[in-house]
Amino acid sequence: MRTSRRVSVAIGVLVVLAAVAAGGWWYQQSHLQPGPAANGVTAVVTSGADRGPGSLREALFVVAAAKEGATISIQVPRIVLETALPPIVTAHGLSIVAQQAGSEIDAQALMSSTVLDIAAPNTSIEGLRIKNCMGSAVLLRAVRFRLTSSTIEACDVGVDVAENAGDILLERNRFVNDRIGVRFAGSLRNTSLGKNEFANSRDAAIWAVRSAPDSAPAAIAVRDNKLSGDRIGMVVGNISLLIERNEVINAREAAVHLVGAGAVVRGNRITGGAAMGIVAENARAAVIENNELDGLTAYGIMVRGSGNTLVRNNRMHNCGYGMAFVLGDAQGPSTAVENTVIQPKFNGIDVIGDSPILRRNQVLRPRAMALHVEDFQPPQGAKVVSRPFLDNNTLGAPDTAASPKPIVNSSKPR
Repeated sequence: MRTSRRVSVAIGVLVVLAAVAAGGWWYQQSHLQPGPAANGVTAVVTSGADRGPGSLREALFVVAAAKEGATISIQVPRIVLETALPPIVTAHGLSIVAQQAGSEIDAQALMSSTVLDIAAPNTSIEGLRIKNCMGSAVLLRAVRFRLTSSTIEACDVGVDVAENAGDILLERNRFVNDRIGVRFAGSLRNTSLGKNEFANSRDAAIWAVRSAPDSAPAAIAVRDNKLSGDRIGMVVGNISLLIERNEVINAREAAVHLVGAGAVVRGNRITGGAAMGIVAENARAAVIENNELDGLTAYGIMVRGSGNTLVRNNRMHNCGYGMAFVLGDAQGPSTAVENTVIQPKFNGIDVIGDSPILRRNQVLRPRAMALHVEDFQPPQGAKVVSRPFLDNNTLGAPDTAASPKPIVNSSKPR
């Protein structure tokens, strides 16, 4: 009864987060298209210089004083900044649009300054390329912002989103060779990252971390993005994210690293990588389900020091290991149900100093042990005994056996 209640609670959290994020995505698409009025002020950038007539700097000063919606049309291929630009404070909405062939802002001379500091609502940027910024390419501290069809390259942070922002859409952009692609300071309402590409992030493609759990009910939707070659694909800590239908390729340390509460990781494809797929570390009530993971050097999914985490219906094949449960919360054990591990190079499921609930999982053709259970003995202190609850798991014999026959275990603790 207690086990069923835990699973029900985890499923309830998933349903609520999915509904909130789906509603935010619909609202973003149908109502939040920031930009100026049809007959507003237009400032045309005709000079690539840092200052002077026709420069981007002059255009920002022109639209700052506008009494109606404004547009900045960038008609030069390249702008070289030498000093920090004024913040965007246009009160009636601003749209920054690059020429059809694209326009580039080179910020190498700015040192640690932000390139575009957006301090006013209803701002949109389209078709722009920002590169070589030692600070943030875009600092967002206002609501109703849209970034589309743009590239941010070789910056410290691509888009840095403050906790007071919201109603944000980042869609069809490229983040290349940045330290962090997109960084969130807190959970935000009606905020979506969709169909973006991230490559070779030095720390993480997406970083959403705060020191304590966020009381905000809204979940940031991270959908249909492609991440490749990043150190870590996504780092999520105490900020509500719904991560679904993303493709993560060859992350160097982990595809997704969860810390604290508030994350749902669902329906993603994770391929290759020198370390692990999904890591839940000191996580609470995380949901990891319906993901496919293959070709990972270490574990497909690791749950470490966590409680009430649901790992359901994931598929892992050709990884070093399948799943691991390490030093979990004895008062709120995690649950793994209906996962499939095919041909791991070593063990299918490792349980070390933990007592998870393992139900209806399959480990097929492991090259070592289908299920490995081990107590944890710290150098000093009491031994932590592993007592997993096992219910109708199919645990195949090692692939090296002459006639491998799967073992279906009965409902019992170890």
